[in-house]
Amino acid sequence: MNDFLLELQSEEIPARMQAGARADLERLFRQQMADAGVTHGSIEVFSGPRRLALIARDMPARTEAVSEEAKGPPEGSPDQAVDGFCKKNGVTRAQLELRDVKGRMTWFAVKDIPGRAVSNVLAEAIPAIVRAFPWPKSMRWGKASLGTDSLRWVRPLSGIVAILGEDLVACEVGGVASGYATLGHRFHHSGEVTIGGAHDYAEKLRCCHVIVDHEERQDLVRAKAREAAEVAGLRLMDDEGLVIENAGLTEWPEPLLGRFDEGYLDVPPEVIQLTARTNQKYFVCQDAGGKLANAFVCTANIRAVDPEIIVDGNRKVLAARLSDARFFWELDQKTTLADHARKLERITFHEKLGTVADKVQRVAKLARWLAEQGIVPGADPDITEMAALLCKADLVTEMVGEFPELQGLMGGYYARAEGLPDAVADAIRDHYKPVGQGDDVPTAPVSVAVSLADKLDTLRSFFAIEEKPTGSKDPFALRRAALAVIRLVTANGLRMAVADGDLLEFFADRLKVQQKEAGVRHDLIDAIFALGGEDDLVRLLARVHALQSFMATEDGANLLAGYKRAGNILKKEGYEAPNDRIAQTGEEDPLSLVDDPDVGFIVAERGRAAHYDREPAEQALVDALDRAEPAALAAIEGEDFAAAMTALASLRAPIDAFFDDVTVNDPDAAKRAARLALLSRFVAAVHKVADFSRIEG
Repeated sequence: MNDFLLELQSEEIPARMQAGARADLERLFRQQMADAGVTHGSIEVFSGPRRLALIARDMPARTEAVSEEAKGPPEGSPDQAVDGFCKKNGVTRAQLELRDVKGRMTWFAVKDIPGRAVSNVLAEAIPAIVRAFPWPKSMRWGKASLGTDSLRWVRPLSGIVAILGEDLVACEVGGVASGYATLGHRFHHSGEVTIGGAHDYAEKLRCCHVIVDHEERQDLVRAKAREAAEVAGLRLMDDEGLVIENAGLTEWPEPLLGRFDEGYLDVPPEVIQLTARTNQKYFVCQDAGGKLANAFVCTANIRAVDPEIIVDGNRKVLAARLSDARFFWELDQKTTLADHARKLERITFHEKLGTVADKVQRVAKLARWLAEQGIVPGADPDITEMAALLCKADLVTEMVGEFPELQGLMGGYYARAEGLPDAVADAIRDHYKPVGQGDDVPTAPVSVAVSLADKLDTLRSFFAIEEKPTGSKDPFALRRAALAVIRLVTANGLRMAVADGDLLEFFADRLKVQQKEAGVRHDLIDAIFALGGEDDLVRLLARVHALQSFMATEDGANLLAGYKRAGNILKKEGYEAPNDRIAQTGEEDPLSLVDDPDVGFIVAERGRAAHYDREPAEQALVDALDRAEPAALAAIEGEDFAAAMTALASLRAPIDAFFDDVTVNDPDAAKRAARLALLSRFVAAVHKVADFSRIEG
């Protein structure tokens, strides 16, 4: 067994593409080996700014010999059909075999395929992998690029290392031939580096100032950047995405700390961080008090003799960027948010829904209504309307034009700088929240009202023009908006009915998804939703959670068993509750039950009367239902769903005893009818709390 090394060298591979490239390289290699019948051990993939590499362990020297066969036409078929079969399978007539297939002799082509040298398999696989590589963006180069069939790669492919054990796998792709030579660090090592195989690949390159393992480079960036900040008495602001990006940009990462002019700290910290991160790939730092410090950490790709030269050059570049940011910050404040908001008339929200200014007017009206109706308690209607009217104003500012991800946040800063109430500034800042699952949910009343109105307007508007999500397509992110509404409503305990049927169903579907992700059993969710008639999301969730707690108890499990047993008996007997028959047929009730303690059950059927004394277990179930039904209904009315479940739990012992001691299918028709009616009453009582037929178990 030998290890195989493949390295594909090129000019700079964008850091953002490297993770996907590693996955694609492994996938394509596995696919090629599987198709050729080559077994192998573990696979490691590496990436850097100038190389993409793979090491496959325990590769065999040869593939195993295999026998392939294909079923052909039956004996006696026309010569043309038999010859075509032979041609398709690469055999002669002499190589065909006749076999009995269900009483009919049929031709079979049988080929013995000898084993192949794995080096030959690899020599064919490497060009196939390179040509099939799905880079998000790729290019052609050189004279060959005049033809559309020329090689495409992320950047010009410059070298291939392909070694099985210590033997070269000879191949060629787009004029680039494989060899033993690779390149070390662009500045720290001149000339080629000869690789002996997978065993010395990483260490030989390390000696030439190239760290092959991207994860090792990430660890170095993370640790050294943190250390550089701590030496200066600062704390590095965590940014894992920036760690990965810097590791993808460097072969020998050397984080260095620099300082910028304190005067730039007048600009909001998020702007400084985004400017440093987006434009320069720099980390930022905080002081001991948690405030943004005038410090940055850049990651050099060289071990410098004088690091200050590198730091100074990066400081000058960052200063230019921060100067632009400060200019935008000061320029935007020369115009009030109200004046900025007027420019929203120039921006189309949707061709059927008007401009962003039109949306703002709808949101403001809805937000004020939410406050006036007390749906969002504590929200002042005037303040809420003011915040809603200004919530999108920063979309036309210079700063948000430069950094769209700062929308809302900058509006909040501008509102505060303008002297508007804090509640208005906070609502503008937070009205897009929650955006994702991990995002904070607003809790300040005005912020909640504006955020809720914004999302409800989006949902209501797009539903009105029939732009609903279909399948996996959701171009207007309506599913995300619905989840955000659910989180706002549930986190703040808002009591809000959803009148629109389609929207209510949409919310219900999103709530099911959310609760399943939170670990709530889908069947319990269905058991509550199946009841219908519930348009209050908070109440719905409370019922689901109460049912979940109840079903985790022994009483819940046993009551479910009793419910299903009762349902099965009723179904087997074809029993239909009297009131149901009247509703469906309009006929006079042919069977009525009168509960009189003096005479027991009296069953009147078409003028014929009969009575009997209840058995003790039968009477006990009647008594339990008499207590449990009103108690459960009262608890539901009072939204004490735990108490409703407790009331149901009181039926567990009586229904168990009933099944143990009472014969439902009694030969006496009167007794049988009465007992079936009692079971129907039991099922109906349980069903008022949840549809237990939907619960698994």
